[in-house]
Amino acid sequence: MKENVIILGGGIAGMEAARQLLLLGERPVIVERADHLGGHVADWHRLFPDKSPAEDLLEGLRPGLEGAEIHLGTTVSSLNALKDGYNLTLSDGSKLHGRALLFATGFELFAAERKEEYGYGIYNQVITNRDLERWFNTGKDSRLSGRPLSKIGFVHCVGSRDLKAGNPQCSKVCCMTAIKQAIELKERFPFAEVYCFYMDLRLFGKKYEDFYIGAQRDWGIHFIRGRVSEVAETLDGRVVVKAEDTLSGRPLKVSLDLLVLMAGMLPNPSATALARQIRLDVDDDGFLRSRDNLAGIIASNRPGVFYAGACTGTKTVPETLAEARSAALAIHNYLQDAK
Repeated sequence: MKENVIILGGGIAGMEAARQLLLLGERPVIVERADHLGGHVADWHRLFPDKSPAEDLLEGLRPGLEGAEIHLGTTVSSLNALKDGYNLTLSDGSKLHGRALLFATGFELFAAERKEEYGYGIYNQVITNRDLERWFNTGKDSRLSGRPLSKIGFVHCVGSRDLKAGNPQCSKVCCMTAIKQAIELKERFPFAEVYCFYMDLRLFGKKYEDFYIGAQRDWGIHFIRGRVSEVAETLDGRVVVKAEDTLSGRPLKVSLDLLVLMAGMLPNPSATALARQIRLDVDDDGFLRSRDNLAGIIASNRPGVFYAGACTGTKTVPETLAEARSAALAIHNYLQDAK
């Protein structure tokens, strides 16, 4: 009889790992706290750099999950290490045993209201990247619907590379997400002026630099290097952004109809709590610590426990899928060696 492979998290990492494990003849069991699969990608509209619909990626993963046991709307109440694997008690009272365990627990988005100087939750014209994606998908948001947008701003690194916020790490995907969202808004409001306020543009992936150049050349998006220092509301219901253009050395003040905050990626606290129950190493940035950062990214310090995706640090979609495939093969080999 096949041993269970318990997968904690039903985002794209958990889905792809389960799909590969099924192809390898294993028995994956997904435990997902949301009422649907797909994680953060399920909330997104399009993915960079090709602007392909996020739903297309999920539609490609779902058919391969036939045969997997899936627990939705479920969390892990307790996790215990045994000689022959791991025992889990779920929030519905059921129990699972798995010879191998995969953490695909992803990340959490920074709570933008913590940066009070940006006005999220205070000013109606300030939203987050997640809010904007939801509007792209549904068209429903009172802050956006039914009014023209002539000037739009994006603030990069909200809760990332920020010692005061307790997160000195780069979130890796914020720059490209801002560029993608800026282009999508230009598609809807072609005459709008769009500004991106950034610290440094980090565009390291395939076609990323081309995407950025196209945003300037084809869409006329303005990129301003400098941190936003203050956001205030005007009498006519707009927001004023004060920043310093560090390239010109001049202060800048822009009135906007909409300001989008690019909330960064943080460790998933529930994953950290579970990791500590079985004495998994946690890195000083709060993400789970891989065995090493070169050849052992998907390996943990405990036998039979593996990682995939953003549980060990900020990741792009291609990196997440690649790690999921690698982890599935590693788990299969581990189970074969244990026979």
